[in-house]
Amino acid sequence: MDWNSIYQSRVCTAEEAVRAIKSNNRVFMTGNVSVPQKLLAALVEYAPEIENVEICQALSVGPADYVKPEMEGHLRVNSLFISANVRQAVWEGRADFTPVLLSEFTLLFKNKILPVDVAMIHVSPPDEHGFCSLGVEVGLTKSPAESAKIIIAEVNEQMPRTLGDSFIHVSRLTHIVPVNYPIAELPMGSEGDDQISQKIAGYIADLIPDGATMQMGIGAIPDAVLNFLDHKHDLGIHSEMFSDGVVRLVEKGVINNSRKTLHPGKIIAGFILGTQQLYRWVDDNPLCEFHRQEYVNDPFVIAKNDRMVAINSAIEVDLTGQVCSDSIGPKFYSGVGGQLDFIYGASRSNGGVPIIAMPSTATMKDGTVVSKIVPMLKQGAGVVTTRNHVHYVVTEFGVADLYGKSIRQRAQALINIAHPDFRDHLRYQAKQLNWL
Repeated sequence: MDWNSIYQSRVCTAEEAVRAIKSNNRVFMTGNVSVPQKLLAALVEYAPEIENVEICQALSVGPADYVKPEMEGHLRVNSLFISANVRQAVWEGRADFTPVLLSEFTLLFKNKILPVDVAMIHVSPPDEHGFCSLGVEVGLTKSPAESAKIIIAEVNEQMPRTLGDSFIHVSRLTHIVPVNYPIAELPMGSEGDDQISQKIAGYIADLIPDGATMQMGIGAIPDAVLNFLDHKHDLGIHSEMFSDGVVRLVEKGVINNSRKTLHPGKIIAGFILGTQQLYRWVDDNPLCEFHRQEYVNDPFVIAKNDRMVAINSAIEVDLTGQVCSDSIGPKFYSGVGGQLDFIYGASRSNGGVPIIAMPSTATMKDGTVVSKIVPMLKQGAGVVTTRNHVHYVVTEFGVADLYGKSIRQRAQALINIAHPDFRDHLRYQAKQLNWL
């Protein structure tokens, strides 16, 4: 049977497709901006007829009706990276959180630690050979989808056809739901336009050598750094994700990937987050190669890139250099993501530059301003980057180079880049702990 015939024989509505999901099934759902919106809406409608269905996901963008209180007993989310739309459900105990390195996220499904009954994915229309591209979200989806017994796919006319290890043949799809709607957008840059982010970005740019290969984690500061790199030469990208800011530097010739020691000439990523302009740019663009996250985020793969620069953010850093990025005390906020993968990978790279960047303060809901550099992490806080892995910490007040430094030296360096209003208190606390 030719692939066209297979395709047509498996076309159905979203309502019909989700009925393949049965009680007690584990469902993997592709996430980020690639959430299959029609399938998810149909699953919410169908939910009262099923029980104890687990939905495994990473960050997801879009409506979160599937974690509403009335879904309890029918659908339960197991989030491996907590996004804003499911955070309240996790805090209230109506959804679960499973901590995992991004490099090992896909292996939980691939290695049957979390066996998948059904995968809900989102793909481009098939090419002339019957292959659909996983589009904007390849890295976190391909391995879990391949391990599923049933694959339900939204085939979206507006999903870009991205290249690399990004294809799945229509014969692997058990249910095909044709759709036509814009891919969700998640711009990275707007929050990074404030003066503090710009100041931090300027310090980071000074640490980036010509010929560097860069990773930019999710957030305003990593994206803001791109605005300070116009004078650099021969930069490259190897990152779990990238956004619109990369396109401008490619078009200016700043990012040309020419000096990369792994995949020279190519941008390597697992997924993208951004705007329709970015999605159009990556469509069928041979400059970009998308790969599985277990490859992109493998620290030993990352380390093969000379001059690897990793830029990640933090919730708080203590005076010994411990970095908390996934929780506020015991309250889970996000996840490890790719931070440790890239911080460690960059530290093992020849000429690598591992960076943790954050504003020196945060403003609480009641208006109280607190220091993000603290004597000790909050009780229950999660250490994402250990004091043994940390190298550079950057705030709007400068750069602290902690690697190979004693606790006394670290405490002094971090106090020097803390907000001036908190330095005396930090110094007092450090002396009480006999660190100064």
